[in-house]
Amino acid sequence: MSVPRSVALERTLYTLAAPVLAAAPNLMPDSPVNTAVQLAGAAGVGGWVLAYKDSQTGETGTGRKVLRWSPAVFAAAVDIAAKNTIGWGPYCLDGLLAAGWAAAGLLVMPLSRHTRRRHRPALAAPVHAPAPQLQPAAPPAVPSPAQPDDGADPFTRQVRRLWETRGMPGRTVVVKATPHDGMPHDLSLLLRASEAGRPITGLTDDAVAAAFGVDVTDVRIREVARQHRREGGPGWREVDVTPDANERRRTAPTARQWWADRIGADGGPVPGSEFVQQVRDDDRKVTHYIARVPDELGEPSVNLHSLAAALRTKYDEGRLFVTVDGSQVLVSLWDASPLAQVFPVTRELLTPDADGRWVTGYLGNGQPARNRVYTDRGAAHGLFVAPSGGGKTQLMALHVAADALHGAVVMLATEAPDEKTAALGRHTARYGVGALYMLRLLRALDALMEIRGEMVWEDGLVHEWSGNAVGCPYRMLSAYLDEFLSAARNGLYGAEIMDLAERVSVKGRKYGIGIKVAGQSIYVQDGFTQLLVENLRENCIPVVLKVAPKKIGDMFRALGIPPEHIPAPLPRSFTPAEAGRLERVMRGEPEPPADSNTGGAGWIVEANQPEVLRTLFMDFKAGIDEFFPDTAATLTAHEIRELEARGLWFDWTEPPRPGEFGPEPDDEGSDDAPPRQDVQHRSGGKTTARRDAVISPRQALEAIKHLSGI
Repeated sequence: MSVPRSVALERTLYTLAAPVLAAAPNLMPDSPVNTAVQLAGAAGVGGWVLAYKDSQTGETGTGRKVLRWSPAVFAAAVDIAAKNTIGWGPYCLDGLLAAGWAAAGLLVMPLSRHTRRRHRPALAAPVHAPAPQLQPAAPPAVPSPAQPDDGADPFTRQVRRLWETRGMPGRTVVVKATPHDGMPHDLSLLLRASEAGRPITGLTDDAVAAAFGVDVTDVRIREVARQHRREGGPGWREVDVTPDANERRRTAPTARQWWADRIGADGGPVPGSEFVQQVRDDDRKVTHYIARVPDELGEPSVNLHSLAAALRTKYDEGRLFVTVDGSQVLVSLWDASPLAQVFPVTRELLTPDADGRWVTGYLGNGQPARNRVYTDRGAAHGLFVAPSGGGKTQLMALHVAADALHGAVVMLATEAPDEKTAALGRHTARYGVGALYMLRLLRALDALMEIRGEMVWEDGLVHEWSGNAVGCPYRMLSAYLDEFLSAARNGLYGAEIMDLAERVSVKGRKYGIGIKVAGQSIYVQDGFTQLLVENLRENCIPVVLKVAPKKIGDMFRALGIPPEHIPAPLPRSFTPAEAGRLERVMRGEPEPPADSNTGGAGWIVEANQPEVLRTLFMDFKAGIDEFFPDTAATLTAHEIRELEARGLWFDWTEPPRPGEFGPEPDDEGSDDAPPRQDVQHRSGGKTTARRDAVISPRQALEAIKHLSGI
């Protein structure tokens, strides 16, 4: 039996080196032999490190490399052990270690057996082997459908082998496989049917996921469009297998991925929307998210409650506001609710600009909310709706100041006295309390429409009033009617108050006369007429504050708001709930009181979609004189003379004058008879009968009493 030369040399090496390895450290500790052995061992350790690094990159043969360097490493270990023992060591340990090292080498022979990867010479061969005979050439191998001979890159060929091993899902073959950069397990496949001319019908996400051992959600199958020099259609498919990307998307998504998964997905808060940009405003402490919806999806649909949950807030915290502009969506998320802030009023904010607009407050998205003293159709009316404590008087004060700063004549009538209203009345041309005062004010307005309709302008002609009019002989006039519905329900004067208010709302704008109605309701059934509501709505920017949740739908429908734009109720407080409720429950402590800070918060309705706003705050306790002109504007002398001639300009706080509301009762009549309610008013010598609108059982009873003279 012959022995390969490499084996014989290696055995000789171990046999000769073993005695030297045991004797050198004991006889000559500082000899160059010890140094050479230790350097060889250090080189062997370095070889092990390199072999380990190669294994991390996927290279094979790590074990072979480690075994090849092991004789040098273990020889250095034996040398160091012999050098540090006393003499030859206990039981001649140095010699035993050296002999063991030589025996291991002779048994394993790592150098001769692992020098070359593919050459394995036979340990023994017959001395007289028969001469090789020529064999017929084997037929060429038929290429596998999964391994077509098309010169594909190694990665594609490797994927093809896997694809064939897993049963060729969907009866398809891999045309090309493309790895994804930075994602070791992610790739894209271009597949075609294994049979030409047959569509791919059995390829599913489950089949692909099973082939690669990933989750179904990590697979996406796409259609293939026809390209230059490449087919497409139902016989081709593209497949993305992205377990790494999906894992990263779940744990650390980008803003675009987060929006697509949580907001824009089907069934999400803004379905179909695509992320555009995220903007942080540190000064105002708000984060804006901008998205858009494809034109083919129409107007964006927004679910505010789901959106608030996705943004880790609650809708009733008042931190989230959405603005829709065509196909674009702006989502504003504030650090703290802007509706909980106080915006102090300034004279600059209240002063109308050239278009008659001034700042009423601020919207939820931070924009200034503006109202107007006049419109392109004439003087502006006003409609303020709020329950008691909702901020109605504050809002009315802002409007009074804006009208006064514009130079308008302001008159104020309220049904009941109020401290703030009285302070406001000191800055008006006329102020009074009660239904009788309001009726006299409306009679004067009705007459002024006739008087102003005959006043000649500087050019010698008569014109309708406009905000940019030149040569107008009279000033704009704003009449404020506070607690209007209470006055309209008055048994003696209510019907005429409603009748005159409706008439002024129709024609007053053409003569520079606007009425501003304030109350707790705008329901027709509460006393409003439909015509009055429509005229006020069309010629003003209504403001609705702090409406009860159950009334919001009816309230905005009365204002002509479409059902899809009716807003959700505002929260009872914009202050976040105090943390630690569980601890308070466990300790039996009461909950802290809710901070009711929604006064002045509500909606402004300039178009068909109400916008949430917080009105400016006018501090009556600190004084309000600085927000008004030094002198209140009044009617012209001509207007006053004409009103006096009609018996309509006097101290409106006086009791009813004889004949002011029709002929006096006969002396023969009973002294205890109640005053008649079929009152009439005089305007320019003409008599206008009262017009009742019977729209409730109470008013029907009033009408029956009127007809029967009870």
